[in-house]
Amino acid sequence: MRRGLRIAFFGSSLVSAWWNGAATYYRGLIRALHTRGHRVTFYEPYACERQAHRDLADPAWARVVVYSVQDTDRLTDCLEEAWGSDVVVKASGVGAFDALLEAQVLELRRPGTQVVFWDVDAPATLERVAKDATDPFRALIPRYDHILTSGGGAPVVNAYRELGAQRCVPIYNALDPATHHPVPPDARFEGDLSFLGNRQPDREVRVEGFFLKAATLLPRARMLLGGSGWEDRALPANVRRLGHVYTQDHNALNCSARAVLNIHRDSMARFGFSPATRVFEAAGAGACLITDAFEGVEQFLEPGREVLVARSGEEVAEHVERLTPKDAWRMGRAALRRVLAEHTYVHRAVQVEAELGFHTPSTAAMAPGRM
Repeated sequence: MRRGLRIAFFGSSLVSAWWNGAATYYRGLIRALHTRGHRVTFYEPYACERQAHRDLADPAWARVVVYSVQDTDRLTDCLEEAWGSDVVVKASGVGAFDALLEAQVLELRRPGTQVVFWDVDAPATLERVAKDATDPFRALIPRYDHILTSGGGAPVVNAYRELGAQRCVPIYNALDPATHHPVPPDARFEGDLSFLGNRQPDREVRVEGFFLKAATLLPRARMLLGGSGWEDRALPANVRRLGHVYTQDHNALNCSARAVLNIHRDSMARFGFSPATRVFEAAGAGACLITDAFEGVEQFLEPGREVLVARSGEEVAEHVERLTPKDAWRMGRAALRRVLAEHTYVHRAVQVEAELGFHTPSTAAMAPGRM
């Protein structure tokens, strides 16, 4: 049987979801690649207090190497170790040495080695380079063998091609049914509507418009707000703060409220085709999902049958007010069936293999997960 790929992956963190929205994406994809015979070494910096808030022990399906942000020699050692890999990946938003890594991974190219820039926030990256013609990453884009993105669809692909990208392919967020699945409700998270997301400048206005507005319109509804950064934010009386919700509690959170709300950041909403990991986490738990409207939503879930779509806080409130527990259960189960059939990380891993020109004879690992 053909040998799997040896992949060196420079990203933000595999072992901590603390201020690290890409953690679920990395874990799902890398675990799926491992099940298909590939070997991944994940290099991550000791940054942003992530190591102090680890929520995953070093996994059996990847080798994790942590390097100090105070020691460039250690980073050099990591780059030297990555030499000779079949694939070298630099992800966006590592959080330390980003510009250095973007240039240095390209020096690892040799016959038999492909170098990939994996953009886990392409709308933000593209808006950044569009505003600054001197951004050093602009000149590097044409040198990468592949640009892979976690979202964005045709608008992102076209934008990267205009910047000279050789290849740009979206590898969307998805579901890992081994980690996100239905569980019994948990009294800690009971309510009518929950939203989980860290407080960020490019999301806060939309949270006000979709979540807090709905809470104001439904004063008797029980609303739950999870995520870091909301501690000093004034909230309606019917909104309960949860603080940071660790990944081991995401299933319980998604399975306990009558509905779960997804709100995109500004740039993701503008580009469209950018479903957040929360969309698939909620669907994988069989939750009834309400999402802010975004172009391309029907590519992932069918509005009205598998997901409820809202264009304002008023529409969020209307959905919650009309939603019966029976209807919520039906919609959640329909979403679960859809994501298991089409949107697991094994499906995405097969896409990655095809993009890299690696084909395995069996797709047995694509069997659907639990329901």
